[in-house]
Amino acid sequence: MRVRLRNEAGGIKEAKVGFSWTTFFFGFFPALFRGDLKWAAIMFVASAAVGAFTLGFGAWVPGIIFSFIYNKMYIKELLEKGYRPADEHAQSVLRTSGVIAA
Repeated sequence: MRVRLRNEAGGIKEAKVGFSWTTFFFGFFPALFRGDLKWAAIMFVASAAVGAFTLGFGAWVPGIIFSFIYNKMYIKELLEKGYRPADEHAQSVLRTSGVIAA
């Protein structure tokens, strides 16, 4: 499910809520393409670190973990940067998914 977020200047961003299939299949690249350089670097370093300790076999484990949490983290960071739900539907979706408090 997608939600629309709007900032004070009128800029709108759409963000997906829930499991991140793109992160599951492509690792840190979705964060990189969204311009979320901090989390792209964190995902890359986590995959490289786990891969180094497991001779490359475990490099997929951080990707699976981040698939469950990345979209929520991305939306929370947008909210911290001044974005707000663009409509009532987006607000109710973010409440039910636990991104914002009731």
